[in-house]
Amino acid sequence: MAHIKVPEGVPGIRSLVMFRPETGKPLYELAQILLRDESPLSPAERELIATHVSSRNECMFCMSSHAAAARELLGDQKEVVDCVIKDVNTAPVSPKMKALLNIAGKVQVNGKQVKPEDIEEARQHGAHDRDIHDTVLIAATFSLFNRYVDGLASFTPTDPKAYEEMGKRMSSMGYVLPQPA
Repeated sequence: MAHIKVPEGVPGIRSLVMFRPETGKPLYELAQILLRDESPLSPAERELIATHVSSRNECMFCMSSHAAAARELLGDQKEVVDCVIKDVNTAPVSPKMKALLNIAGKVQVNGKQVKPEDIEEARQHGAHDRDIHDTVLIAATFSLFNRYVDGLASFTPTDPKAYEEMGKRMSSMGYVLPQPA
């Protein structure tokens, strides 16, 4: 049960932004920009970064929902998502993506852990300034989202089917503000 009175049965961040739409609207707009607007990183890659950070933060709602979106976007390669959750270093992703996920993991702990050699590693595998920027901002933003969801104990479904539906919606519609109940 959530720590505050939010719409019952509405999972995760959706209930929190319904509680306070004036703060929820910019959060959803930021998620849309980061995960769906133009970027050199594909929407699936950006969802993987969100999933990785949420997994490291042990935010089950965000990890599960963004993993579901990444699976939808990856289609036949959806098993990559579980590999990234299990171990980035052995996941079947490109060296560039591994380097970016490494940076995201460091930002999740403390942005000051990102060192010049981490950036150089990403650059050696083809990452440009925009790839690095977007990775860091997604990692920082999802750390905030994870703490928001978990700090208010929002409803976290336990049925994997609920996340499959969320993943379909998120991958097709993006991030739109939920309507009041």
